[in-house]
Amino acid sequence: MIKFLLNTVAILLTSLWLPGVTIDSFKTALLVSLLLGAVNTVLKPIIFVLTLPINILTLGLFSFVIMGAMVLLVSKLVAGFEITHFIWTIPFALIVSILNWAFSKAFMQKASL
Repeated sequence: MIKFLLNTVAILLTSLWLPGVTIDSFKTALLVSLLLGAVNTVLKPIIFVLTLPINILTLGLFSFVIMGAMVLLVSKLVAGFEITHFIWTIPFALIVSILNWAFSKAFMQKASL
């Protein structure tokens, strides 16, 4: 539950930093967090395997496009979560990932002490 809330905070902070991303409310951010987790758990591995040849050719850089596509899919599914252009999906996914890593290092380590 803590990771879910930290992911929601990361999504809210990222939407404040990136001008091409808007989230209407905290409730919307909760839904985005939930759906993004579900999409990354279910669809991302399948798409990654299907695009493995191009991923190998690009030395893994195509993974960023896959991450962006997952974010774009969630933005189409959730009302109140808008991304103006596909180019904003990649920095959004990267910043959310970095913030989640930092939050887990900061908060989860303290919780285990």
